[in-house]
Amino acid sequence: MIDKTKVPSPCYVIDEEKLIRNLRILSGVQERTGCRILLAQKAFSCYHLYPLIGEYLSGTACSGLFEAKLGFEEMGKENHVFSAAYRADEIDEIISYCGHIIFNSFSQLDRYRDKVLSAGKKIGLRINPEHSTQEGHEIYDPCSVKSRLGITQSNFLRDDLDGVTGLHFHTLCEQNSDDLESTLDAVEERFGDVLSRMEWINMGGGHHITREDYDIPRLERCIKRLQDKYGLEVFLEPGEAIALNAGYLVTEVLDITKNDMPIAILDTSAACHMPDVLEMPYRPPLFGSGESGEKKYSYRLGSQTCLAGDVIGEYSFDEPLNIGDRLVFGDMAIYSMVKNNTFNGMPLPAIMLLKADGSLAKLRSFGYDDFKERL
Repeated sequence: MIDKTKVPSPCYVIDEEKLIRNLRILSGVQERTGCRILLAQKAFSCYHLYPLIGEYLSGTACSGLFEAKLGFEEMGKENHVFSAAYRADEIDEIISYCGHIIFNSFSQLDRYRDKVLSAGKKIGLRINPEHSTQEGHEIYDPCSVKSRLGITQSNFLRDDLDGVTGLHFHTLCEQNSDDLESTLDAVEERFGDVLSRMEWINMGGGHHITREDYDIPRLERCIKRLQDKYGLEVFLEPGEAIALNAGYLVTEVLDITKNDMPIAILDTSAACHMPDVLEMPYRPPLFGSGESGEKKYSYRLGSQTCLAGDVIGEYSFDEPLNIGDRLVFGDMAIYSMVKNNTFNGMPLPAIMLLKADGSLAKLRSFGYDDFKERL
């Protein structure tokens, strides 16, 4: 566990030992099945760790030009890209960085097909199996009504597949392999005839493979099912699973006020430093705490910002909080760093690495210029 007194506040801390634990689990799936697992950079783009990740995984997955360039430069292995639409002034550079270019529509395919093929790269199409397995999180459900992601069966042009060698689907979010299995049933029902014409398939992300209760044998059966039945090379591109529970956010109590209950004002922000708390929403784990009312002293934890809803949640503690106390939130390696912002002029947290030997290394620190230059 991190020594919270030895880092600045606020500060993201990446736990190298826990990251390696996750990577070993994923590497085992690759070794047993022959599939290829890619780092989805949208969840974790701390490129200082790319050399380590590259020792275990097959490459990177990208959502556009900047991620494509980052994966190419910093990991230098297999690089896949999907975007809902590509810009004409970026597509040539994207193609130069990526071996697999995945399109979201036949209009995009028709527009850029010749460029991709002339560069000797592989073309894929994203499909929408129209099979929702999520409840209550439509913002993260690519199979929701009127989704802009993926081509549905009724819009799939089976006579326009020249040069297309693979399919891609991404429908899960923090889910187990039973949902993947039912999704595969839908994929086969709607696109089985197309699978038999393909060379590879990318099953996207959202697979919580490194979670304690994840059913890895079922995942591996799903992979083998596609390999054995259709002869496909199988890719997965989880993001969360790679750095799940492998990071912390250290913060300091700046003030304590009261309005119906005690309120602790922290030097971190849900809106700025952990946006998924408000978007999902969800309640991040906090070491040494309980649910509100579970322990003797309960507090609502909020931020310095002017946003009334910038509240992380309500937690309880064995002892009362004091100004200057340090708190440590868990599971802060994924999404937080890539989605953070400087709303209200909030400083960005520093980024440090807790090495496997217990030592600490600073990866990045941020100041006024980082705020100013974004504007």
